[in-house]
Amino acid sequence: MNISLRSQVLGRVFSLEKHVVLEDSKLEIIPFPFTQTGGAQEIEAFQGELLTASFCPVTDNRIQENKTFTYPIFTPDKNKRHDQAIILLHGLNERSWEKYLPWAEYLATSTGKPVILFPIAFHMNRTPGFWTNPREIQPWVHQRKENSKDSTNSTFVNLALSSRLSGHPLRFYASGRESVYNICQLVQEMKQGQHPLFAEDVSVNLFAYSIGALLSQVLLLANPGKLFTHSRLFMFCGGSIFNHMNGNARDILDKEAYDSILQYFTTDFLARKNVPETFPADTLEKAFKAMICPEEMPAFRENFFQRACDRVRTISLRQDVVMPTQGIIKALGKASGKILKELDFPFPYSHQKPFPVQSRTEPALINNAFRSVFHPAAEFL
Repeated sequence: MNISLRSQVLGRVFSLEKHVVLEDSKLEIIPFPFTQTGGAQEIEAFQGELLTASFCPVTDNRIQENKTFTYPIFTPDKNKRHDQAIILLHGLNERSWEKYLPWAEYLATSTGKPVILFPIAFHMNRTPGFWTNPREIQPWVHQRKENSKDSTNSTFVNLALSSRLSGHPLRFYASGRESVYNICQLVQEMKQGQHPLFAEDVSVNLFAYSIGALLSQVLLLANPGKLFTHSRLFMFCGGSIFNHMNGNARDILDKEAYDSILQYFTTDFLARKNVPETFPADTLEKAFKAMICPEEMPAFRENFFQRACDRVRTISLRQDVVMPTQGIIKALGKASGKILKELDFPFPYSHQKPFPVQSRTEPALINNAFRSVFHPAAEFL
């Protein structure tokens, strides 16, 4: 597959509003509506307590786009109730599925399983439109640069997320917690035969990139409702312990926001300071805390990955400074020898653009790099 050409084709036809038939790959892309119900009262309560950001003066629980949205599925056969599925989870501060379209297509074609592109809370199409409008956001970028302690890497691309996390770092965990509830709601509906594409007791595996990998690790560690007892997880450019990540980048977070969440979660959150009572101290919190730094519950975390080493795999990239290989080793412990593989590509790349399809790199090199990740991913999932 020529990933560059395929990215262009898929980008032209993809829609969150209409059903698309991909004649050449014999797949269909079907958008499905989702309305948040699982854990809704708890989510409403804790979102109402979070401080608002200056550019968006309404509280998170009043942002309707985050509660009711559409997610697309790449499926080989819309008339069949499938007994297996893959959920694909994206990275931090993502606003478009464009990068992931050839990923989903390859996985669906190679495995014969539907691939669900599920958006994390307040990402992708789960935000008001003006959050991604440069004309409306740019004045707030100027204001942030004037008022910020360190505006390094402040851009209109990361203004929304940076402002929201600087205003209240706990929002990072709150959104992750909400995303867990959403994914569990979806999987429960699927397993109960309430989804038109899936049979009862459908088997669900996960492909997770970047911060989606952290979300997936928390899902498997906490295993809410025992929904993921047998799930397989394949991570790409992800899986690092939290305090070894580096989200300070023009298209992720500015430095003030990154420093704020790093400071908060490695100190106050671990001690449960400044955490509202509406956030229950439960298995989800325990699982997330275990992923914050190597010294926090190492036996709990590392023993889990030892037990689960036959159903977890991850590929890191040597030049990835956002999710470095050493951070993944710190998270997995001794199991990293069985789970982790580090690759390096013979062309310039980054965490955000592992396959730079719009660069001058020889397409054959990018295609080979793509296959080196997604062939083993498809075989494993």
